[in-house]
Amino acid sequence: MIQYLFKIPETKGLIIAGILFAFALACIFLAKISDRLPRDLGREFAHDGKKSAGKPRGAGILFIIVFVIATAIFINCTREVIIYLVLVVAAMLTGFMDDSSKNPWGEYKKGFLDFLIALAVAVTFLSYNSNSITLPLFNLTFTVPVIVVGLLIVVLVWASINVTNCTDGVDGLSGTLTIITLSSILIFDKISNLDSNFSFLIILFITVILAYLWFNANPSKLMMGDAGSRAMGLFIAIAILKTNCPLLYIPFAIVMILDGGLGLVKVFLLRFFKIRILTKTRTPLHDQARKNKGWSNTQTVFRFAIIQIMVSAIVLYAVL
Repeated sequence: MIQYLFKIPETKGLIIAGILFAFALACIFLAKISDRLPRDLGREFAHDGKKSAGKPRGAGILFIIVFVIATAIFINCTREVIIYLVLVVAAMLTGFMDDSSKNPWGEYKKGFLDFLIALAVAVTFLSYNSNSITLPLFNLTFTVPVIVVGLLIVVLVWASINVTNCTDGVDGLSGTLTIITLSSILIFDKISNLDSNFSFLIILFITVILAYLWFNANPSKLMMGDAGSRAMGLFIAIAILKTNCPLLYIPFAIVMILDGGLGLVKVFLLRFFKIRILTKTRTPLHDQARKNKGWSNTQTVFRFAIIQIMVSAIVLYAVL
């Protein structure tokens, strides 16, 4: 918007101004408005889940709103980006309504809403981008039928939303892993000389999460809830799609995939096929680490983050 009104080019100074603005406004919102958020009831089956009872929940609505405001001010958004912003807000609102509900929404209801958002992402992406997929490790690009790419995008988006949501169970964990994943994507974008405008979008998203972590570091003062985790999972999926290398999602988000995804697979196999796996392993894996391994919250966050940083660094070095 600023670029359009005043014809200011995208400069480093503008990017710095956007970062400072987003961080400051997010901190103000989180500090001043969080008391009006719904209160967490504590998770019955999670390790130390009752300790979260009474804390403001749904803080994702605050930092996502700030992200949208900062984007509108500092980035000259294309129609494609505007649609993505609307979908991120939609994911945030569905999560916030669940956070605010006295009776938590059922898994099928949330899963169906996630599917609709994933379908909208697929249609939008294929309307503005090609149906080619690149394998950067092999320097190979090939064209895939549109319907196949669309189905893969739906699966990717749905999975990203839900594994990110399942990872949100330890103070600072989900936000920290999201920052590492988005930073990995950002570095890859820079290496590949991809759209700098979208890179700025990633930077702003990372910035508002950093502001949230200021208040969420162990011991936390507030929680993002589904409003934050579902929006983060969606944005990660969009960011990885814009690289044209969707398979990079696996290494760049491997810790979230294992932490949150194994629990989803475990429940799916038991519920629909009566197959039991990982019977002696608690899921999400962060509960296994804390309950069975005796890790503290801080150790869990740092060790999971270290693993993800190592994997991302290896992959980035391999594609240089």
